[in-house]
Amino acid sequence: VQLQASGGGLVQPGGSLRLSCVVSGFSLDDYAIGWFRQAPGKVRQGVSCISSRDNSTWYADSVKGRFATSKDNAKNTVYLQMNSLKPEDTAVYYCGTDKALTATMCTMTIVWNYWGQGTLVTVSS
Repeated sequence: VQLQASGGGLVQPGGSLRLSCVVSGFSLDDYAIGWFRQAPGKVRQGVSCISSRDNSTWYADSVKGRFATSKDNAKNTVYLQMNSLKPEDTAVYYCGTDKALTATMCTMTIVWNYWGQGTLVTVSS
């Protein structure tokens, strides 16, 4: 099981970024994928997750209406489109997975045990 996140960078408030998580060693039909973030001095928290079979999604209240998760099974890739970015969105963003998870388990970081290396998003003017 491998995941590789990319797409982070420096963006001004109000701007947009799209993160990608390329996976290998498993199928997106079988494993949910979660996007999590960790700001300096804070714990890693769920941002958005997408289930495997029905593609149902979950979003943290802080990003609802601004972020959107989608996936392309043919490319083994999950995306996190981030719009209207705010300085408080600054963090290292990780994609994660594990067996038998669903999008609603996004609030339980501890059950997600496979992680990509993280990509830094900095929102600043």
